[in-house]
Amino acid sequence: MGPYEPIFSTLGLQSWCESGETTANGPTSMADLLAQNAGTDVPSPSVWELPFPSMDELHESCATFPQSRALTKGIEEGFLSVKDGLSLVLDPITQPLSWFLEGALWLFETAPWWIMIPVLLALTLAVSRSQKLVVFVGACLLTLSFIDYYSFATQTLAVIFVCAILCVVLGVPIGIAMARNDRLQRMIIPILDMLQTLPAFVYLIPLIFLFSVTEPKLYGIAIILYAIVPVVRLTDLGIRLVDKDVIEAADAFGMTGRQKLIKVQIPLALPNIMAGVNQTIMMSLSMVVIASLVSAPGLGVLVLRGIRNLELGVGLVSGLSIVVLAVILDRTTKLALARINAGQDR
Repeated sequence: MGPYEPIFSTLGLQSWCESGETTANGPTSMADLLAQNAGTDVPSPSVWELPFPSMDELHESCATFPQSRALTKGIEEGFLSVKDGLSLVLDPITQPLSWFLEGALWLFETAPWWIMIPVLLALTLAVSRSQKLVVFVGACLLTLSFIDYYSFATQTLAVIFVCAILCVVLGVPIGIAMARNDRLQRMIIPILDMLQTLPAFVYLIPLIFLFSVTEPKLYGIAIILYAIVPVVRLTDLGIRLVDKDVIEAADAFGMTGRQKLIKVQIPLALPNIMAGVNQTIMMSLSMVVIASLVSAPGLGVLVLRGIRNLELGVGLVSGLSIVVLAVILDRTTKLALARINAGQDR
């Protein structure tokens, strides 16, 4: 006898509960077995011992009431029933992401080090205009090359390069649209909250069922969904923080909505947008490590190898290499942001 059986009897549901006794397959508790052997009923628990009326507890009192595993199984069956249709729609839409990732990986892996390292240093100098940072980046890349981690580091940079660019290309227009439409902002903010609070591993669960593990778009989509939130939020915030007096002045000069956006709002919001880009790059880098579980290349593979095989040295060195890449990307983007702020203060 379950603790809530009297409630079902009081509600007149006893016959409904008894109709499910033949299909009940839950394990018999020790108290029920002892009571059956003694030929007595199981005593009702005291108020102090009364369990919470969860699905499983109610199932003990009423065999027809569904168990919690029926809920999870129903969700799984529902997802699998629409899986083929979703894959049919999403495969052609997301296929360019696989092409971009494969192309970037091919470029970064096939280019010789004596070309790739100077190109990366030139990009660092162009973005940051800091010779000290260029020397630091060069020393880090040469060190990674010296310990045979160069190929893994370039794979990680290739994945981040593609995913961060796509996050900016997709996230900035979404943030601008949110800033110009309050109703759209109210609709998108709960989605951003969900993406920001969802554990990183959970992103991989539905994607594994939708795409093959060998497809680069599997980990590419996971990285983009995880990292796109900061650039969307800070673009929306930056556009909304533009001084209303400046907007009124632009209206007085007869600017159209597009002209105000391109010539006034985006330039003034650029510091916030760049801060969002910085956070997006950092989150992309952190997700690359987790995405190594689904065949994402790069330093995350070495971290995963160190965990699986208990190779302490490999895990520590690859982890420190990721920290080095994070410092390089963070310093570069922050110096670019400082240049933008200095240009606006003039």
